[in-house]
Amino acid sequence: MANELYPIFLKVHQFDTLIVGGGDVGLEKLTFLLRSSPGAKVTLVGKEILPDIKVLAKRHKTVTLIERPYFDEDLTEMQMVIIATENNALNREIRDEAKSRGLLVNVADTPALCDFYLGSIVTKGDLKVAISTNGKSPTIAKRLKEVLNDILPNEIDSLLQNMRAIRNQLKGSFGSKVQKLNHITEDLVAQQHADPCPNGCPFGLNHTGQAAQEKS
Repeated sequence: MANELYPIFLKVHQFDTLIVGGGDVGLEKLTFLLRSSPGAKVTLVGKEILPDIKVLAKRHKTVTLIERPYFDEDLTEMQMVIIATENNALNREIRDEAKSRGLLVNVADTPALCDFYLGSIVTKGDLKVAISTNGKSPTIAKRLKEVLNDILPNEIDSLLQNMRAIRNQLKGSFGSKVQKLNHITEDLVAQQHADPCPNGCPFGLNHTGQAAQEKS
């Protein structure tokens, strides 16, 4: 079955997000969220909260820590919930309550209970690329992230800023602007087709996408 996920980029800093769980998984989820959106408004609730989470929260004024057991009232006024306790039964209970309130829910390591996944992300200035394997293999997503980090030059952000300036100077209809911008960027695609893997293709693939044969 095809990957039916619809990729979107959320302005998380405009949301109220709840993370339930103060252990290693909660730390992982909070770190990931803040790395991508440093100004995210997050409340983390945990019966016990790791020292590393407390250190991280001190660096982000928009993060609130509540060290006590979770209560259903913690969901009030939230728009998004990330459930990261080590108790599977409790995770499902919180998920069911959150869904009854119409909230977006992610349950750590339980794809079937998630409304969305936290995929690997590559960031180069204003360029952000999200990678999804439809919950099948976070490891592959991680490796693809490493490949894209190497392939995409840091200078691409300067290119984005220049393209924005060019777009703002163009006259005419939206359609004509798109055509002109497509023409300007044709060389980028041409260069990639000419040498798609200048440093060696990832995962042993050649330029056609076929598995490269090992040399004897």
